[in-house]
Amino acid sequence: MRRSEKEIKDPLILDEIMKKAQVCRLAVSYQDMPYIIPMNFGYADRVLYFHSAQEGLKLLILQENPQACFEVEINTQLVTSKQACNWSMRYQSVVGFGEVEFINDLAAKREAMGIIMKQYSNDLPLPTDNALAGVTLFKLNVNTMTGKQSQ
Repeated sequence: MRRSEKEIKDPLILDEIMKKAQVCRLAVSYQDMPYIIPMNFGYADRVLYFHSAQEGLKLLILQENPQACFEVEINTQLVTSKQACNWSMRYQSVVGFGEVEFINDLAAKREAMGIIMKQYSNDLPLPTDNALAGVTLFKLNVNTMTGKQSQ
C-alpha cells in the first residue's frame, strides 16, 4: 500500500468493518472483461456469503472463473474545501481476494442464508426450504484482505 499510514492491519478491525458493511462489491473477470456487482452479503470467519437468482451473467462468469475480488466501505463522509482539489473522503474500507465455491447442500444453504440475514438483522426468520431451493448461494473464501482508512 502506497500510503502505509492509512493501512489497517489489525484483523479485529478488518472483521469489524466487514460486519458493519451493508453492500459488498464483487469483482470478477471473464475473457478479459471486468465485471463488478454490488451485492448484499454476510460475513463470518473470513468467508463472504452471497445469494443470487439461479441464472445470470455473474453465475456464468463464476462457474468458469471462480477467482474474485471484493470491496466494502463504512463511515464514508465527504470532506469539502474552498478549493476543489482539496476535497476528500473519510472512510474505512476493506479489499480482498479469494475463490468462490457454490453451496448446494440444503443444510449448508440454510447456514449461509442465516449468516447473510444476520449481517442486516438478528430478527429475520430463515426462509423455507422451498425458498432456499429457488436461490443460488455461494461463498467467497478469502485468501487475502487489506484495510485502509482516511480520517
